[in-house]
Amino acid sequence: MRQSMTGFASRSGEIDGLRWSWDVRGVNGKGLELRLRLPDWIEGLEPLVRKAAQAKLARGNVQVSLRVAGGGEDEAAELDEAALSRVLDAMVRIEEAAGRRGLPLERSSAAQIVALRGVMASGQSQRDVPALRAALMAEFEMALAEFAEMRGLEGQALLTVLSGQLDEIEALVAQAAEAVESRRGEQAEKLRAALARVMEASEGVDEARVAQELALIAVKSDITEELDRLTAHVAAARALLQDKGAVGRKLDFLMQEFNREANTLCSKSGSSALTQIGLTLKTVIDQMREQVQNVE
Repeated sequence: MRQSMTGFASRSGEIDGLRWSWDVRGVNGKGLELRLRLPDWIEGLEPLVRKAAQAKLARGNVQVSLRVAGGGEDEAAELDEAALSRVLDAMVRIEEAAGRRGLPLERSSAAQIVALRGVMASGQSQRDVPALRAALMAEFEMALAEFAEMRGLEGQALLTVLSGQLDEIEALVAQAAEAVESRRGEQAEKLRAALARVMEASEGVDEARVAQELALIAVKSDITEELDRLTAHVAAARALLQDKGAVGRKLDFLMQEFNREANTLCSKSGSSALTQIGLTLKTVIDQMREQVQNVE
């Protein structure tokens, strides 16, 4: 299934008086960038979340947030005597070392010491963290599945839009080919008239050489190769859209090739009809490229 990089999912749950909610949001990106906002007191959770996300996602800027509430508000934090002792011992050693080097230090307040990590132990730190972590990861896996499902739905919508745009490009290429055929006789007549004017205005000119130069001009203005390459690009894009896995980068590169051929077509058109087709082609290609930015 074709995947978009845009999606959202949320899951919530509860265990032992703790309530939590997961949020997973994604937008487009060149690679996979995970931004995790997780409570730091749940040890070992971040690597598990990162591994699970990397296993299911290939591209996109994805933000994962976890909010945990409940028991922490009801259970008062308590002083961790052992942690406080370690902090005070460290402060004494730091002050002595600074004094020997003549470095003045500001006096520390009790509030500053209490704010240090680990000095105050919350009720949450006494919880069964492994059980909580397992419950959270089970819920996160479900959130990831919902997130992937939403990206899949977005991807199917993108597939429909991109397929329609490829149909437009294909139709415009066919119109350009018809315009080339219709102007072929007119172009030949213009070249013959140009050759006649040159021969009348100049004496001793090598007619064969002039004819050769005019033929080169005709070749340079021929857009057959550009139309052939555009047709090939359409086929390649359709194949990529049906391919499995992440194809967004390949499609983005292919859009550059589409645009290059359209620019060349406009520069070599030589007629208002072809120029108009080329401009319309460029517009459709630009619209398609915007959509391709969301393909995983």
